[in-house]
Amino acid sequence: MTDTLSLALILIPCLIVAIVFHEVAHGWTALALGDPTAKERRRLTLNPIRHVDPVGTLLVPGLLALAKGPVFGWAKPVPVIKERLRNPRFGMVLVAAAGPGINFVMALAASVLLGFVLRSFSADTDTVSVYLSTGLQFFILINIFIGLFNLLPIPPFDGSHIVEGLLPPSLARKYEKLRPFGMVLFFALVAVTWFAPEWGVIENTILPPVLWLESFFMGIAGSIAG
Repeated sequence: MTDTLSLALILIPCLIVAIVFHEVAHGWTALALGDPTAKERRRLTLNPIRHVDPVGTLLVPGLLALAKGPVFGWAKPVPVIKERLRNPRFGMVLVAAAGPGINFVMALAASVLLGFVLRSFSADTDTVSVYLSTGLQFFILINIFIGLFNLLPIPPFDGSHIVEGLLPPSLARKYEKLRPFGMVLFFALVAVTWFAPEWGVIENTILPPVLWLESFFMGIAGSIAG
């Protein structure tokens, strides 16, 4: 029980920070590109309460943690009105990319900080450095996973907006028609991961790039730590 509680005390803040910054990055980018909707609805805030989605922020991560699967989630989407952007098509690509982008930036920052922690403290004897280094490693992994997962081209995830903006207009209109079925496909993916882990859906799709990026960021930490 103590180990579970300690893990929760590390994972929950990491998850909340990663998710909240992801959503706020969407809103700030939209504002910079002409759409003030998120600002008007008071969503350009780091207050996690205004971004909590009962399913994506609490239920899904909790179930995945209990199943010992990769922990990830999502917040209540920051409102963006595509038509209010100065360049709706390509502006939406940038808005969508901002969320995963900030996750990768935070993973990079955490890897640099982890390097200095490992360099400055003895992880074998210093309890504070043990928790700090463990938290930073989880923070790196969570940001990588959230960033990559949101880049999947499944509506309404960020990857779908990027693909839609880069496709020729005729194909983009056809692709947009898939949007109502996106969440059905997503929950089907979660169900398969939950009930048929032997199929290795996560292991064969998302996990390889996650592990590659984790190795990359940990390599940065290792080079700083010496």
